Amino acid sequence: MPSLAAAAAARRAGEALRRGVTGGLRSLSSLRPSPTTAAASDCDEVLVEGKASARCAVLNRPGHLNALTTTMGSRLNKFYESWEDSPDIGFVMMKGSGRAFCAGGDVVGMRKLINEGKSEECKDFFRNLYSFIYVLGTYLKPHVAILDGVTMGGGGGVSIPGTFRVATDRTVFAIPEVHIGFHPDAAASFYLSHLTGHVGEYLALTGEKINGVDMVALGLATHYSMADHLDLVDERLARLVTDDPSVIDTSLAQYGDLVYPNKTSIVHRLEVIDKCFSHETVEEIVDALESEAARLNEEWCTLALKRLKEASPLSLKVSLRSIREGRYQTLDECLVREYRMSVNMFSTPFSNEFCEGVRARLVDRDLAPKWDPPALEFVSEDMVDSYFAPLVELDAELKLPTELREAFV
Repeated sequence: MPSLAAAAAARRAGEALRRGVTGGLRSLSSLRPSPTTAAASDCDEVLVEGKASARCAVLNRPGHLNALTTTMGSRLNKFYESWEDSPDIGFVMMKGSGRAFCAGGDVVGMRKLINEGKSEECKDFFRNLYSFIYVLGTYLKPHVAILDGVTMGGGGGVSIPGTFRVATDRTVFAIPEVHIGFHPDAAASFYLSHLTGHVGEYLALTGEKINGVDMVALGLATHYSMADHLDLVDERLARLVTDDPSVIDTSLAQYGDLVYPNKTSIVHRLEVIDKCFSHETVEEIVDALESEAARLNEEWCTLALKRLKEASPLSLKVSLRSIREGRYQTLDECLVREYRMSVNMFSTPFSNEFCEGVRARLVDRDLAPKWDPPALEFVSEDMVDSYFAPLVELDAELKLPTELREAFV
């Protein structure tokens, strides 16, 4: 594997390497972490497993569904940079402890920082996370993410830009940000906008949950394995000594499971989804969906309409514009814009929208957020524009090493 190491060194010429990667190396014994792994969550939020030519990052906050913190983003950046430069490592993996791969960012912790006025800490979180996602999307070595369990929000961001994503019968995927007064971030505006038709808008605006089979059908996942078969996948990957994506692809397919969408699958709704979610405005989308719900009298359509009406009206309009812009942007451009949107969110009065959404969903859990504005007709263009406005402070924009790392996606 010297060629990969040489390429990594060449691409990073002139860039100081960050060293001091901590954490012990454990054997790659199981794709489902043992109770010992979960018990270590108070000490290490990201653990490392390895065998043969693989290294695996284990997101290890099982009590919080492996929700991402600033520390986790920083550690992932350090681990992945070190592994990319090592000639002894052919490919890299990521998995989660417990019943989740990753439920996204720690939004409860973010709400606390916002309420305490700690804007710099908020910026650090987004900067670390988005920078890691760009590293993942430009990684020179094959990457395998095991999406066993809850995979939401930022959980998609730390997996989908990579080479391979293995969904299971326990996978639950969603982009629920509009229901907490936020926007689909962590590269969601990039990968959702590049899905077939307008299903990206549908997932972003409704926050609808889909299973592992539908993830494969839509291209969000590349392979599928029953959770009970993950040990077989692990045993095969643990024996591989390779940096060849085709070898890893073949192994994942050989030891995975062949599945087909059932009659309730999202693939059977794509025509109606495209018809409704291709409209220019959220109001037009709601009107079209109401017409289809009345015509079809199908549960999924009624539920989608209900979820649209439960979401933050401001977030719906901001998110629709974000997905539409993402369709014509590169990965780095999406991440830079999403960073700008996130910083503007907690730097303006609109931070109340996010804090209220998190309160209602995850803190008090009364599911009764008081959105402001309370309805779509009260959301002005100026309000939406403020999310996308350039950051005021000098050198405040997200800086990504685009000259040294060119995205493959």
